[in-house]
Amino acid sequence: MEIQTTALLADYDRVRKLAMQSLFQSLEKYSEGTVIVDRNARVVWINRHYAARFGFDDPMAAIGLDCEAVIPNSMMREVVNGGEPILLDILETDREPIVVTRVPIKDDAGTTIGAVGFALFDGLKSLSPLFSQYARLRAELISTRQSLAQVRRAKYSFSSLIGTSAAIIEVKRQARRAARLASPVLLLGETGTGKELLAHAIHGASGRADGPLVTVNVAAIPDTLLEVEFFGAEAGAYTGADRKGRIGKFELAQGGTLFLDEIGDMPLALQGKLLRVLQEQEFEPLGSNRIVRTDVRIIAATSADLPALVAQGRFRADLYYRINVLTIRVPPLRERLADIEAMAYAILDKLSVESGAVHLELDRDALAVLCAYSWPGNVRELRNTLERAVLLSENERIDARSLARFIGEGRGQIEAEDDARGPVDTDNRRGEPTAAAPDRASAQQYDEAMQDFERRFLADALRAADGHVANAAARIGMARATLYRRIVALGIEV
Repeated sequence: MEIQTTALLADYDRVRKLAMQSLFQSLEKYSEGTVIVDRNARVVWINRHYAARFGFDDPMAAIGLDCEAVIPNSMMREVVNGGEPILLDILETDREPIVVTRVPIKDDAGTTIGAVGFALFDGLKSLSPLFSQYARLRAELISTRQSLAQVRRAKYSFSSLIGTSAAIIEVKRQARRAARLASPVLLLGETGTGKELLAHAIHGASGRADGPLVTVNVAAIPDTLLEVEFFGAEAGAYTGADRKGRIGKFELAQGGTLFLDEIGDMPLALQGKLLRVLQEQEFEPLGSNRIVRTDVRIIAATSADLPALVAQGRFRADLYYRINVLTIRVPPLRERLADIEAMAYAILDKLSVESGAVHLELDRDALAVLCAYSWPGNVRELRNTLERAVLLSENERIDARSLARFIGEGRGQIEAEDDARGPVDTDNRRGEPTAAAPDRASAQQYDEAMQDFERRFLADALRAADGHVANAAARIGMARATLYRRIVALGIEV
């Protein structure tokens, strides 16, 4: 009985060896190629067809070379080092991708002494649907990446900063200098002055221009979501989290620039975490033990008075000193009145292209009206005013009277003047008042009217938001900190 058992075991061993030999021969015959490496991942054998695919006319020329030098992107070394097979993988090549199988070779003691790899492609027609789906998904991925790269590139350059006033020339000079450096940049200025445009220009002129430009509007994101927005989260990190997890803006901006708009509105708890990331250049996504190294340049902007917030304990002093390295103050429009004409015509040109309307001209008195206004909303308000004038203008020229009704409280003033003045001379094609018209209101009266208008406007916005300042600020496109200051300055009850 013992002799029979020994004979059976010997026969089984012979069958197993023949099976292994037959399997190898079958795979070698029907696969696109076969390669064998030693314990150091050097090629000890490669068939002629596979060698030719990677530029070796003579397979012997590949013997002794590192597997990566023969087959780019090869993972045979990982199989040798880890001792575990990679049964199904896709190998990227300079032509079409290949499905490959990699198996370790072990001696009788179980020590890995090499590995064998098979490129499965031509003989396996059943993989055609897999390749078709892979090719489609790969094309979609490439297209998506290209679209995202385009979205995350700088949309504006220094030529987009229109004007020749001394104030704007100094801003451009400082910004160009900041673009050549790697330090954080802090942009200060009222809302609507063009801080985001300047951030785009700095990124576009920097050494990181080929990298992404990612923007986070701190004031527009609820405090509870800001940490995830910055650092991302693993799947299931919190109730309602994305099942696939979420990539944070720091990770998306890798190798590029992260623009933090309205950083003065950042909650204190997150300020400490942001400071640590800026100092250590690393972070952990929410719910993860994974350390992510960062290579991101920070450009921050705010319309708030950061030193005052620091004094009030609402902004960390250490974070302020960390981001306040290169500071650029973007002047309000009232401090660069010499640029009004150039900016107005640039806006009109853009509006005519966007709307397909006839290009309109501004009379000199209309330009005088633009220059006489204080523009609390800055460039954003200027564009809004001109856009309304373009849409409602009945002539190809915009005069002072037709323009003034769209500026601040001008509409109510002009309507009141019309009632007091009576009929307007219809033969006056520019619609100007006759010589009997009353004098214009004084500058002080105009300022008072503007304050009354702003007080009513903000009070209406607060009522519509049920007294919630953050919601009201979001509705009217104003930074929360700015709205708080205007509420105090105008004596509005919340």
